[in-house]
Amino acid sequence: MVTNLDYSSSTAQFTFDINTSPVMKKDHQNYINVLGIKQLNTLENVSLLDIFLSKGNVIEPHYHQNAAELVYCISGAAVVSILNPYTKQIQNYPITPGQVANVPHGWWHYEVATADNTHLLAIFNAPTPEVILGSDLIKLTPSDIMAHTYCLDENQWKEAIKPVQPSTFIGPTKSCERRKRRNESYFGNHNQTTGYIAPTYYQPQYRNPYWPEY
Repeated sequence: MVTNLDYSSSTAQFTFDINTSPVMKKDHQNYINVLGIKQLNTLENVSLLDIFLSKGNVIEPHYHQNAAELVYCISGAAVVSILNPYTKQIQNYPITPGQVANVPHGWWHYEVATADNTHLLAIFNAPTPEVILGSDLIKLTPSDIMAHTYCLDENQWKEAIKPVQPSTFIGPTKSCERRKRRNESYFGNHNQTTGYIAPTYYQPQYRNPYWPEY
């Protein structure tokens, strides 16, 4: 990246407190702070998200249109799940402190915390981490287009997505009753090499081994 910044100038910034730069806060245990060139102007081709999660919380399905992402686990535990566009499979990678999972540029993915006090560092090869969120895709795509394209009942589709909040970032929402049902598997059963064995709206025969109990 080429920069016109004068590094001898008094405006050049070489340190920053990421705790002062929240991008999203669900509650005191689930929030994300950001560091990019807007926060620290001497950055070049790097930025990061500082992510804190409690057990069962999810960084919603999304992709980064401008960067690859390296997810490093500082504390707790999480599963980084990636949709491989070449194999058409969901690949799940459990990580614990000191371990990483790499998400290539533009790949659809999500992260699930499987322990309380999970702390993840998401590092990007871009000066600002840009994102397109699944909740925004769902809510902003016209319902009549979805219904026509996928042969859906438009009213049923509208009813199904009504609870979805745009720019969710961290799910499920506090008001979600599904989360409180201990024996319900929200995602369906899957493993590292195959896609979903059961659709998410069916009760699967076996629980997802990476989905935490409440």
